Amino acid sequence: MKKILIAITLLTTYGTYFSQFVSFNIVKEVKVKNKGVVVSAHPLASEAGAKILKMGGNAYDAIVATQYALAVVYPQAGNIGGGGFLVGVQNNGEAFTIDYRETAPRKASRDMYLDKKGNANTDLSQNGRLAVGIPGSVAGFFATLKYCKLPMNQLIQPAIELAEKGFAITEQEANLLNSSKEYFQKHNKTSNAFVKNESWKSGDILIQKELAETLKLIQKAGLKGFYEGKTAELLVAEMKKGNGIITLEDLKNYKVAERKALEFDYKGNQIVSMPLPSSGGILLAQMLKMSGFENLEKYQHNSTPAVQIMVEAERRAFADRAEYMGDPDFIQDKTSYLTSEEYLKNRWKTFSFNKATLSSEVGKIIQQPKESKETTHISVIDKEGNAAAVTTTLNGLYGSKVVVSGAGFFLNNEMDDFSVKPGVPNMFGAVGGEANAIQPHKRMLSSMTPTIVMKNRKPYMIVGTPGGTTIPTSVYQSIVDVVDFKLNANTSVNSPKFHHQWLPETVAFEKNFPETTIMDLEKLGYKGERWGQLGRTEMILIDDNGNIHAVADGRGDDSVAVE
Repeated sequence: MKKILIAITLLTTYGTYFSQFVSFNIVKEVKVKNKGVVVSAHPLASEAGAKILKMGGNAYDAIVATQYALAVVYPQAGNIGGGGFLVGVQNNGEAFTIDYRETAPRKASRDMYLDKKGNANTDLSQNGRLAVGIPGSVAGFFATLKYCKLPMNQLIQPAIELAEKGFAITEQEANLLNSSKEYFQKHNKTSNAFVKNESWKSGDILIQKELAETLKLIQKAGLKGFYEGKTAELLVAEMKKGNGIITLEDLKNYKVAERKALEFDYKGNQIVSMPLPSSGGILLAQMLKMSGFENLEKYQHNSTPAVQIMVEAERRAFADRAEYMGDPDFIQDKTSYLTSEEYLKNRWKTFSFNKATLSSEVGKIIQQPKESKETTHISVIDKEGNAAAVTTTLNGLYGSKVVVSGAGFFLNNEMDDFSVKPGVPNMFGAVGGEANAIQPHKRMLSSMTPTIVMKNRKPYMIVGTPGGTTIPTSVYQSIVDVVDFKLNANTSVNSPKFHHQWLPETVAFEKNFPETTIMDLEKLGYKGERWGQLGRTEMILIDDNGNIHAVADGRGDDSVAVE
C-alpha cells in the first residue's frame, strides 16, 4: 500500500465533504469475502465506486460512479468526452454488453484525412478538432441505469465534489501534465485547468470548476444536460474554432447499442467479452482457441515454447483483424466464421516450433509507426455477485488535446481508429482495411477487451487493461496465466508481458522479461524489441468459496477499494 498524504484537510466519507481531497491510499491488493470491490486506475475513483456500494448500490451503480470520478481525477483517459464498452454479468448468470463507442460525425467522409496527392495526413486524425468522434460515454452511463439501483444524481455526486473542491495529483499525473503542456497550448487558445505557468508537482491541487458545472448540468437535466443545451453548444463552438465537424444534430442523435455478448468456452470456463465493433472479443476467442491446440498447460509461464505458441496465435488473429473487422452495422459480421474450430485449425496448420512464421505468410507487410497509447479499465464485483468490466478511452493520451472551453473536459481523437486510408496504420500501428473505412455515423474498430470469465454461470475472473492494440494480448495472457499456468492474481497482473500484432514483425517484451526466453526466440527467427511497459491490468478473482482476490496493476497509481 502506498499512501499520498498532504497536510491539508482529510476526506472521510462522501456524506461529509471537506475543502479538498488530499489524502488517499493506493491499495494494490485485497483479499475479502462478502464485500463489493472496485479496481480502477486511480484510488479516488475506486473509492468513489466503493462508497456507492456502501450506500446500497450494486456493481453497475459503482461502475457508473467510478467512470464519472475517473473523468475528473484521470483526465488523460477517464472521460465524458470519449467512449467505451461495458460487459456485465448479473448474479443470475445473464450476460449483457453496452456499446457506447464514439461514432463518426455526419459530415465525415472516407478520404477526409487524405491530402491532394492521396497521402494520409495522420496528424489531422490524431490531433485537434477534426480528430474528434461524437462522444458516447455519458449516453453509456445513462444506458447502464436500467441495471442500477440508485438514481444518477447520486452516482455523479462524488465526481462533482472532486472537480469542484479539487484533489491532490500524483507524481505520475504531474509528469504527464508537464510533458503535455506544449500540446495543450498548441490546440487550446483559451485558458484551462490543466495549464499553469509553473510546473505541476506531486501534491498540487487540481480544481476543475468548469467540469464541475458540466457535471451539474448532467445531474440536473440528464442526457440532455450533455447532448443538448449549453454543453452541446460549447462543444460545437469548440469545433468551429478549428476544422471540427461535429454538429448539434450529431450530438442529439447519438445512440448507444446494447449488443449480445461474445461468449465461448475455454477449458470449461465461459468467456464473456465484447463483440464488434470491438476486435477484442474476437481476437481473444481466436488466440485462446488456437493456442489451445497445443495444450499450453504443459509448459511453464513465459517459457520459450509457451511464448512462441501465443505469439503465433496473436500473429494470425491480428492479420484477420485488419481484413475482416469493423462496425457490424456497416459490414458483414464474420465472427462465427472467424472463431470456428474449422477455420482456426486451418489457420494453425502453418505453425511450427522450428521457426517463426513470417507475417507475410498471413498478410501483406506494411511498415508501421510506434505510438503511445492511453485507455483505462475498471473491474467491479458486488456482494450479491453482479460483475462489471468496463474499458473506456479518449484514444491517445488526453485524446485530441482539445479541452472544450467553458465545459472543462478533453475531447477524444477516436477518428484515428478508423482506417484513415486502407493499408495505412493508425497511431497504434494497427493496419485497417475497407471494413473499417470512414463512413458517417459509423463506429470505429476498437481493441478494448473488457472481459468476465465464468464458472458454472458465476463470475470467476473480471479483467481488462488499457494499451491500444496491446489490450487483447494482455487480457489473453491474463486468462492463460490463471487457467493454464495456475498463477494467482498478483503474479499474473504484475509479471512482465509480451505483445505481437502481426505488423510490425517484431515481438515487444516488457522490461524484466526472461532474457533466456527472448534469446531462444531470436534463434528461431523472432525479432525482439524491449518496451518499458505493457498495459495496466485490473483483475478480480473469485474462488468457489466466494473468496475475492482483487489486484490493481503495480505499473501505475491503480488502486483497489472495498465497500
